[in-house]
Amino acid sequence: MKCSIPKGTRDFLPNEMARRNYIFDTIREVFKAFAFEPIETPALENLSTLMGKYGEEGDKLLFKVLNSGDFMDGVDFSQDYRKVAPRICDRGLRYDLTVPFARFVVQHRDQLALPFRRYQLQPVWRADRPQKGRYREFYQCDADMIGSPSLLNELELVQMVDSVFKKLDVEVTLKINNRKVLAGIAELIGAPDKLVDITVAIDKLDKIGIDNVRAELQERGLDNSQIAALDPVLALSGSTADKLEQLTILFADNATGTKGVEELKELFGYIEQAKTQCNVELDLTLARGLNYYTGAIFEVKAHNVSIGSICGGGRYDDLTGIFGMPGVSGVGISFGADRIYDVLTELDKFPANLGQPAKALFINFGAACLPYCISCASLLRAEGIPTLIYPDAAKMKKQMDYANRCGVPYVIFAGEDEVANHTLTVKDMAAGTQQTLTPEALLAMLQA
Repeated sequence: MKCSIPKGTRDFLPNEMARRNYIFDTIREVFKAFAFEPIETPALENLSTLMGKYGEEGDKLLFKVLNSGDFMDGVDFSQDYRKVAPRICDRGLRYDLTVPFARFVVQHRDQLALPFRRYQLQPVWRADRPQKGRYREFYQCDADMIGSPSLLNELELVQMVDSVFKKLDVEVTLKINNRKVLAGIAELIGAPDKLVDITVAIDKLDKIGIDNVRAELQERGLDNSQIAALDPVLALSGSTADKLEQLTILFADNATGTKGVEELKELFGYIEQAKTQCNVELDLTLARGLNYYTGAIFEVKAHNVSIGSICGGGRYDDLTGIFGMPGVSGVGISFGADRIYDVLTELDKFPANLGQPAKALFINFGAACLPYCISCASLLRAEGIPTLIYPDAAKMKKQMDYANRCGVPYVIFAGEDEVANHTLTVKDMAAGTQQTLTPEALLAMLQA
């Protein structure tokens, strides 16, 4: 039988894991610097928790887990899948980390102090069509604040994006919009009930172009006059301040849109004061397809790489209300670790020697010399130097070939002479040079 794994999933070799951990460690370091606390939630959630939170398209992309027992008995499979699914499966793999987080907050409300700040680095699953930069199993690195409506929280998310990509040495553009602005636009064109249809369609503008967006809007029930009324909004130009002033005039008699513009003005004011280094811009075509967003929304794209969004998020005012805890506002950001990996690979931004498992390898000369090798190796390990002892007293060529294959920079010889003199012979594999040192001198050299 040929070994394989499901499409859209991947194995990770040691070198790849070293690179992935570099990304996770960088993001985690920034989360901790902003005083977020770690949590974890199960891979499996009840479908009642997940269904209806991501829109119709999101519901279709949920991986659903079949019930045990005779789950097929009496099920009418000619019905809509949303009616059939609860009969044959009541659990699913989580689609993202935000909805499970809302469930977590409600379930553990008595153990949390609001506002609560959490970070979470875990895999999620989507039954999507695998392609470049899009997987069925992938990691998200999320940070959320819940229990405060302050736009200072949004500023901190912007600052974290700035900090993470500065550390990773990747130039990015952070795009910002506000769902209240989009809701105001829907009201202005006389289609307030079509907000979801409008946001889902214009969120694809970069991918499919304006003509295809117009066609999709028509398919979703907007008439030609309503679609034409969107064009001036999508075509707004000038600086962020210019666009906001044009929107202020446009929404003169629209309370929803005006509120969104006011929030954007406040947020961009904070960003200017914080003097972030990454490029930040207002993008009125940004919609973020998820239904639970209600305020500011974010999306990050890397420069010089043809790949989609590598980070995104936004404000959700009542996600916990779905689970019986209304009136609790939250906002969060999610870093797509897998896409960030692809970006760093394409731009050659990973530090050298990330996949190096050992800095030193002791040649095995047999039982008589092993106690000295073990003692010296323990000295190095105690000081944080990754160290190997070759497990078998094999031929010298085999041991040296292994060191070369593993990319070990220093090979240590501790034979009879070295044991007798309490020294070590050290070979620099890159330079091809050798020197004799005491164990203490070797440690100092490797720490330098």
